[in-house]
Amino acid sequence: LASHLFRLGGGGVCCDICSVDPFVFLVSLFLVCVIFIFFRFWKCRLVALCSFVCDIVREMMGFVSGGAVALRTSAQRAVCSRTMRSAGVVRMVQAPAKSSTAVHSDVSPMTLTRYMIEESNQNLDKEHLVDLQGIMSGIQVACKKISSLVSRAGITNLTGLEEGGGSVNVQGEEQKKLDVLSNEVLKNSLRFSGKMGVIASEEEDEPVVVDEVASGNYVCVFDPLDGSSNIDAAVATGTIFGIFAEDNEQPCLIDDDEGDLDAQKAACLVQTMQPGKNLVAAGYCMYSSSCMLVLTTGHGVNGFTLDPQIGEFVLTHPNIQIPSRGKIYSFNEANYPDWDPTLQKFVDSLKDGSNNSGAKYSSRYIGSLVADVHRTLLYGGIFGYPGDAKNMNGKLRLLYECAPMSMLLEEAGGMATTGRERVLDVMPTAVHQRLPLILGSKEDVQELVDLYKAE
Repeated sequence: LASHLFRLGGGGVCCDICSVDPFVFLVSLFLVCVIFIFFRFWKCRLVALCSFVCDIVREMMGFVSGGAVALRTSAQRAVCSRTMRSAGVVRMVQAPAKSSTAVHSDVSPMTLTRYMIEESNQNLDKEHLVDLQGIMSGIQVACKKISSLVSRAGITNLTGLEEGGGSVNVQGEEQKKLDVLSNEVLKNSLRFSGKMGVIASEEEDEPVVVDEVASGNYVCVFDPLDGSSNIDAAVATGTIFGIFAEDNEQPCLIDDDEGDLDAQKAACLVQTMQPGKNLVAAGYCMYSSSCMLVLTTGHGVNGFTLDPQIGEFVLTHPNIQIPSRGKIYSFNEANYPDWDPTLQKFVDSLKDGSNNSGAKYSSRYIGSLVADVHRTLLYGGIFGYPGDAKNMNGKLRLLYECAPMSMLLEEAGGMATTGRERVLDVMPTAVHQRLPLILGSKEDVQELVDLYKAE
């Protein structure tokens, strides 16, 4: 470069320095020094600048072609990072554009808690939905705990009868260890939700009035562990629950300084005696190959499956609708000889295909109400535990089992009846009142109802 500059200065050959103009020589020497210094100290900045320009060009080309720009390999990113740090350059990276597609459930799952919040926000005119957030928070915690107890029952010696067989509930049924434990878990979770005024359990002799400090305006009725007779065989079990709102004209308030406490408590317990049509929420949690909670708040039925990785119930079965007619009937046919002739005729028609659909039905019966109803809800068909010669009113409890399950089925487009009247219209006369129950697909149940009407 110096030689070329010398020639420009008219100096002839590069070695003839004496003939070069001194001014041109000094300028040439200065330029050589500047260029040397520039490359010596600014090399990293040039590399960074070139890398930045190349990135912009590639991104623009990728945007025009519609393709995605591939990321550098880890080695390239490491080199680039060292180069940028050494050059002291800070790059501005544009935020990715918002996607127009829905967020994947793995990224933002619809949990039960989130679902309850959105339900209350979308229905601000229904005050009970706000209160149900706290109630359902307590119920789902209890269900997680019970699910854990059930899954480890054989390991932790929780199978078998309570007190070696000496513990009997008010219905005269021997209590399993898990019956008693599940009842305590659910009672405590509901009590500390701050929303319960009265708690009524199938395992308790009578409803329990919640202490005024933690009292609320709702009544919860529940069967803490349905199907517990099958627990030792690891058959599916479940928790059934229903939520009533107290009567605003007769709130449950107990004052230690006024009158007879027993009379006040009795007035509170009356709040439990409500027909199923007054339920503001109902559901069940099934403990099986997976733990699934099915819920209705009066706006359809949704199913949530417990994800053990995050410990949350995640929406997996939105807006469950039972088929209008199924191909499965679920009755305990060991009681067939004790049924009334109408029911016998109906079941015979399902077997031989002489029913209104003309199809032969399959028989499926687990003996766990939650499991049988869950299958019926998803696949359609008809389930029944009717009255018979031995048990005129059946064996299922109206408040703890029949009413909550009937609300679920009707919200899913099904039907629930005693055979002669709608279950949700039945007014309880006792806390542990039993009732015949037949529920399932609307056309299947209606066919049986029509047979009873034709008698």
